[in-house]
Amino acid sequence: MRPEPSNQSVSSQNTGQAALAAPLRLPLTQKSMDEAALIRAAQAGDHEAFESLVVAYDQQVLRLAFNLLRSSEEAYDIYQEAFLRVHKNLSKFRFDCSFHTWLYRIVTNLCLDALRKKKVRKEEQAVIETSDGPKDRLELAAEDRAELDPQRKLLSRELRERIEGILAGFTPRERMVFEMRHYQGMRLRAIGDSLGTTEEAAKNCLFRATQKMRVALGDFV
Repeated sequence: MRPEPSNQSVSSQNTGQAALAAPLRLPLTQKSMDEAALIRAAQAGDHEAFESLVVAYDQQVLRLAFNLLRSSEEAYDIYQEAFLRVHKNLSKFRFDCSFHTWLYRIVTNLCLDALRKKKVRKEEQAVIETSDGPKDRLELAAEDRAELDPQRKLLSRELRERIEGILAGFTPRERMVFEMRHYQGMRLRAIGDSLGTTEEAAKNCLFRATQKMRVALGDFV
């Protein structure tokens, strides 16, 4: 996976491509300011406040985009475009939902558009959440010493390829909901909020996707 961009370079690109009014410089003590204060400062044109918002969410955005698209290049593009849109539209944020939900809605909409336009490349390695943070499935297989058992290694690779193939056959929304729930560990209500739908709709979509996965993996589970 290509090295993650520095927050400074992303912020500079954002400010260069999405012009704001002449900045009103506000006193900023980043550690003491809560998120709402940072947002209001950024809305007033304080670029340091916007930089703090980017720092707070950049890893989450990259991880979400990569887990959904399975492509580091596409994830990086989504990451850049998401923060450009945040910078451009931050003045329209009215605090009627959390900033996290608003940002995730931007990211998921961009990912949905990408999934509708092209199939996700199957060769990208899957990343899953563990108690120690995100890990590649191949790393987990190595930790389980699967490399010492050729048959187990073969089954592990076949299972990963099978899962990737099944996910590629999901509708974009089914894949989005399935991966946000199982790879991101998000609650159904948060998934619904991010997709601009209800918790019940997200639950029904997840049920359909899970049933498809179970049927397709019948001989593996």
